[in-house]
Amino acid sequence: MTDIVLVLLVVVAVLSLQVRNLLTAVILVSVFSLLSSLLFFILHAPDVALTEAAVGTGVGTLVFVWAVHKTERRDDT
Repeated sequence: MTDIVLVLLVVVAVLSLQVRNLLTAVILVSVFSLLSSLLFFILHAPDVALTEAAVGTGVGTLVFVWAVHKTERRDDT
């Protein structure tokens, strides 16, 4: 189970670096954080998993979405 989560973490990390849309990248970083909290739970660290889920997935995603919303879009053509 740990191996599957680690592979998914690597895949999501690479995808978040490759996408061009900022909102999609924020969603992928949120998924990365959620998978990290799952990994912490599997490794018997429920307090760290709960903190990662609350801060990384919850509050962090809200801050990133707000920051993306406040930035101006510039088309590079």
